[in-house]
Amino acid sequence: MTATRALTATSLLQRMGTNKAVSQVMRRSVPLDRSIARLTGGRLHLVPRALLPQLILTTTGRRSGQPRTTPLIYIEDGNDYVVVASNFGQNRRPAWSYNLEATPSATITIGRQTKSVHVQRLTESERTAIWPKAIAT
Repeated sequence: MTATRALTATSLLQRMGTNKAVSQVMRRSVPLDRSIARLTGGRLHLVPRALLPQLILTTTGRRSGQPRTTPLIYIEDGNDYVVVASNFGQNRRPAWSYNLEATPSATITIGRQTKSVHVQRLTESERTAIWPKAIAT
């Protein structure tokens, strides 16, 4: 895919993501994306990684204690990975963010590489600094 095509596709995805109906479809497609990623060892997602950088976050369920996996878009910030708990623009936060508050240790899988991570909420100044990059992604 050429850089121009990738930019055009990314712009289209950004415009689509602001539409409430589209965000609901995207939210409902998460289980399918999770299955595709699991079956392909993280190599494939519904939306190619060239358009949106994606990782698989594995948390511990705060009530069940069971592993919970969620595909998420991420931003690299130096050696850190940043995810946004936007829940596709819904009024409530996603369940995985509550799981991370309860147990801030998790794993992320990018492609075939899995890493243990310790999660922390961004400070207001860190959030202000990273937000333009999040919007661009």
